[in-house]
Amino acid sequence: MRRFLPLLDLRAWRPASLGADLPAAALVTVLSVPQGLAYAMIAGLPPVVGLYASMLPAVVGGLFRSSRHVVAGPTNALSLLVGGAVAAAVAETGASPVSLALTLAFLVGLVQIAAGLLRLGALVDYLSNPVVLGYVSGAAVLIGVGQLGNLSGTGMPGDGVLQQLLGWIAGLGAANPWALGLGLGTTALVVGLRRLDPRIPGALVAMLLSLAASVGLDLPGHGVRVIADIAPVPDQLPPLTLPSLGHLSLLLPAAVAVTVLSLVESTSVARAIAARTGDRVDPSVEFYGQGLANLAAAFTGGYPVSGSLGRSMANWRSGARTRLAGVFGGVMVMAVVLFAGSVVDRTPVASLAGLLLVLAWDLVDRPRIRLVFRSGRGDAAAFLATLVGAWVLPLDRAIYLGVAISVGLFLRRARLLTAAELAVDDTDHLRETRLDQRPEDDELLPPSEELRRCSAIRIVHVEGSLFFGAAGELQEILDEVGADASVRVVVVRLKRCQGLDLTTAEVLRNAAVHLREGGRTLLLVGMRPAVMERMEKLGLPEVVGRENLFPTEPGWFAAMDAALHRARALVGEHEADCPVDRYLAGR
Repeated sequence: MRRFLPLLDLRAWRPASLGADLPAAALVTVLSVPQGLAYAMIAGLPPVVGLYASMLPAVVGGLFRSSRHVVAGPTNALSLLVGGAVAAAVAETGASPVSLALTLAFLVGLVQIAAGLLRLGALVDYLSNPVVLGYVSGAAVLIGVGQLGNLSGTGMPGDGVLQQLLGWIAGLGAANPWALGLGLGTTALVVGLRRLDPRIPGALVAMLLSLAASVGLDLPGHGVRVIADIAPVPDQLPPLTLPSLGHLSLLLPAAVAVTVLSLVESTSVARAIAARTGDRVDPSVEFYGQGLANLAAAFTGGYPVSGSLGRSMANWRSGARTRLAGVFGGVMVMAVVLFAGSVVDRTPVASLAGLLLVLAWDLVDRPRIRLVFRSGRGDAAAFLATLVGAWVLPLDRAIYLGVAISVGLFLRRARLLTAAELAVDDTDHLRETRLDQRPEDDELLPPSEELRRCSAIRIVHVEGSLFFGAAGELQEILDEVGADASVRVVVVRLKRCQGLDLTTAEVLRNAAVHLREGGRTLLLVGMRPAVMERMEKLGLPEVVGRENLFPTEPGWFAAMDAALHRARALVGEHEADCPVDRYLAGR
């Protein structure tokens, strides 16, 4: 149980760590405030909700997740998914968006805690990188297009990406030049400062300058919206909030989708940092800690949170030593709300939209996308399908589409068995060759080599996982070998096979029975102890015959040699200069 209490590591904490943790927390706070406001806008929630989601969830996540550097809070792609789910639920129920967001965070927290306690951390590995990349890239486009209206001070007519973009272009004549200039200026400033020196907190500098412009130039008087026009930031901590239990069933499908994306984001961030620090990341504990952070959001006015890549990397790069850096960061955001809420209220919405355009651009990982298209058609198709799905489907369904594609790719690849035939080469040793290669296929062999088979004995080497998905391939392999009526003994080497379920056991059982009915024999060779134990439980020895089973033995090809002696005894005299005889004579 101690693995789920990583905060016990703080028993070794020393005050000297404050010199590293506090500056790191300050930098994370600098990023959290503008990003929290902007991400809440993506989710269609009052901006202050993004700040609430950056407070106690960051504290709880810092204490209970396995990574000491990952910072919990709102993120780009997750906010867009939450916004879509909440908007759909509002349209169906008429309930408050904030109330629905709290309930969604509550559900996500419960699902994540259950996944952590059940130690399902490895499941995140079955969501392929091209699928995640396709979803995040699609979400980035949606985020960018969705902020164009805020950037120009105009509306965003239409529902789909293309309709919104065309509608925005058509309405540019009514754009507010002050808002458009401020938004584009924010984008240019953040990009310029980043190129000048990545260590400069461009988002904070841009927000401070936009605040100064808002006050000094009276931008609200020129029609530029500010945070206070959407929902003022109160100068107090969030009150205790209770999720509404009346919409649990309606929000459950979206909660599962949010859970999947949150866990993929959080685990990816944790592993990326751990690869540089040498820390050990426990995905199940990450699930558990992330779930507690979401419960904290549900009871303190926030919305679903994840592990933030940008804030986590900043936390690590700025020298944070312990998990208290994330805790201090959450406390500092509380201080901002308590003592600077009225200042935050003056932040122009167009400036936040300009910042979001930069953050959306950052989400599109162009080098990795190029690698996807180089890696093969399967990965490219998975990427494109999820990318388009994010644009044309509700985002929770796009996540499910991505999961389905990942499972399909896994099953397609996992079911592949590798099969080769073993034949005797010109040095009287066994050598692998293609199963469908025949002696007359001389062009497939180097000119100086010749592989010979015994006409009555066929030896097949099989590799892979012997589970139900591979049963069809195993059947095809055995059918091909047994199709030659001159073959009297079929030897199947299973040395590099793992697992054995009922379905594949039935294939082996049926093959043994079929061969025996034709006066022929199946020999199984090289089974490791775990596979042999499964054979015993499934009753294979009684069908195949214990004398025809040759489990792995110490020594190179010892089990194979024993099986071939048995095969020769079964075949008897059948041809002169038998290749198997020459091989055994050399042993």
